[in-house]
Amino acid sequence: MKFHKIKDVSALTGLKLSVQFTNGTTKIYDVAPLMRRFSAFKLLKDESLFRDVEVDQGGYGIIWNDDLDLSCDELWENGIEVVTPFDGLISFSDASELWGLSESTLRKAVVYGKIVPGVDARKYGKQWIINRDAMLREYGNPVC
Repeated sequence: MKFHKIKDVSALTGLKLSVQFTNGTTKIYDVAPLMRRFSAFKLLKDESLFRDVEVDQGGYGIIWNDDLDLSCDELWENGIEVVTPFDGLISFSDASELWGLSESTLRKAVVYGKIVPGVDARKYGKQWIINRDAMLREYGNPVC
């Protein structure tokens, strides 16, 4: 089974969440329908609790407390994809996990010109960021 792991989540106004997945996709998820279907989610009317949302360990879902959580599958399947200036940008660590490669393989690809610095990838501080299209071009589809 393929999981769409979560990188980050932010609470928005109107009971919506912005969910960034490790593959570079961003989706907006509306929590309001859950509140109508499941009474436990009515607790999220409390804005301070709603804003306390965080990614669970491993990125397989999000949590508010011990009783309220959502799976990455629910967020992926029912979230609405949005376009952002950061779409398709992936950290080397996430790309290495998605494609089953080591980060050193990706760094060597930059050194040897397979991945063009400043075009396909760029280093910010100590972190390399790569464009998803460059990964697809050089390594094909992700393995997980």
